[in-house]
Amino acid sequence: MSTEVTASGPGETAAHVPGSTAERVAGLERRREQAVAPGGPRRRGEFSARERIERLVDKDSFTETGLFVRARPAAQGGARRPCGDGVVTGYGTVDGRPVCVFAQDSTVFGGSMGEAFGEKTVALMDLALKTGCPVIGLNDSGGARIQEGVASLALYAELVRRNVKASGVIPQISVVLGPCAGGAAYSPAITDFTVMVDGASHMFVTGPDVIETVTGERTTAEELGGARTSNSVNGNAHFLAADEEDALDTVRDLLSYLPANNLERPPEYAPGHPPPGADLDEVVPDRLGEAYDMRAILHAVVDDGELLQVQELFAPNIICALARVEGRSVGVVANQPLHAAGVLDIDASEKAARFVRFCDAFGIPLLTFADVPGYLSGVRQEQAGIIRRGAKLLYAYAEATVPKVTVVVRKAYGGGYAVMGSKHLGADVNLAWPTARIAVMGAEGAVGVLHRRELAAADDPEALRARLLTAYERTHGTPYLAAERGYVDAVIAPRETREQVCRALRALRGKRAPMPERRHGNIPL
Repeated sequence: MSTEVTASGPGETAAHVPGSTAERVAGLERRREQAVAPGGPRRRGEFSARERIERLVDKDSFTETGLFVRARPAAQGGARRPCGDGVVTGYGTVDGRPVCVFAQDSTVFGGSMGEAFGEKTVALMDLALKTGCPVIGLNDSGGARIQEGVASLALYAELVRRNVKASGVIPQISVVLGPCAGGAAYSPAITDFTVMVDGASHMFVTGPDVIETVTGERTTAEELGGARTSNSVNGNAHFLAADEEDALDTVRDLLSYLPANNLERPPEYAPGHPPPGADLDEVVPDRLGEAYDMRAILHAVVDDGELLQVQELFAPNIICALARVEGRSVGVVANQPLHAAGVLDIDASEKAARFVRFCDAFGIPLLTFADVPGYLSGVRQEQAGIIRRGAKLLYAYAEATVPKVTVVVRKAYGGGYAVMGSKHLGADVNLAWPTARIAVMGAEGAVGVLHRRELAAADDPEALRARLLTAYERTHGTPYLAAERGYVDAVIAPRETREQVCRALRALRGKRAPMPERRHGNIPL
């Protein structure tokens, strides 16, 4: 004889105590059906938490964990206690490679984090660390579950502790598919990459209503922390997706460049080739002040001309991208003369420093293309801390032990020369085009400083200035002085760049760079 106890309330699971094995199996199936039933209405056009996971991972590869986890009765104060507690967790594969995934379910308590919810997520993070595979978080949450009080806050802190423990050990990717507010926003900020959906994602610590109440400022969720704001204004996000499918495609694309963990190499593919017709000898304009698109050079060097740009809309004066050379992943850092002449400001320095450190943590070689007039001067930049914040890029390059290859394309002046992968910061192979100008400053500024008195006393200062400029360009306006000192390993024709880069990266595959024993460095944060 079997008895049945049915829990009350929507979303609850009937508890059966059957006698035979068949009855027990049937009871299991009923529990599973009820556990995966929708917890409530969804926003128009969005996928459910499980549908999102299914669209991310390989078909039939996902194994769910913690399906029957529920909040403790006391925590909910008599409210319903649905299975899963508002988050779907588990493991599967992407392109045949293992990943751990969690997806917050906005139909259950608004996707808010309670104690059981947090414990499931933390357990998944621990599993990812033990197995050495990437972890992907699909975020869609209203924040902490108020009715569970401090337990919810405690689990946020536990999650962040796992994020920090996993940092530099396994890749961590956050996908924001709805709201991500309050304490929930800090975990994505610690992960390696954040993807947001245009018009659908919002990420902020304090929402518009609270801001208006406290400060009187009126704003919207989109203006405050929408996907475009996060990608272009504050740099909190790394990729802007058109919709959820595009966001998940971006994650799959990103994973194809990354190793499973810091002890493995990135996946290797059949070598590709640059698009035909690229003539690098014609890319750089003869006139120094004339802009050009650095991407034209990058497309002609990397396999199939493909770049996965990171933070493309933020600090566009510097390019950070993942690419492949001869089928192997590289991290590309390049000044972009189309924007502010490729100058290094605070945002560009911090953007590139974090990217360089990520590549170094996961054994991805660095390929740098320099065309930089130096660090940006000005009262606002100085007062905002360009010394401290600009030093982050110096620190990142000097700290990196992965293979480092640098190509100086055109101008490389002052501190900009030093920071953009110079030999003095530990670059392994430094190449320069004949168009490179490696000097403390440009000819105009240098002549004005060095010959100020002569120019002031000259009968024809403009004629004298022209002669001095020509003399300066012949010596300091070339790469050959640096090559004489060994700061540049070779001056190459632009059309030879891909072949020379390939050779350098091949030679550096076995690079070893022991570091002094220490807990960690103290980067200027």
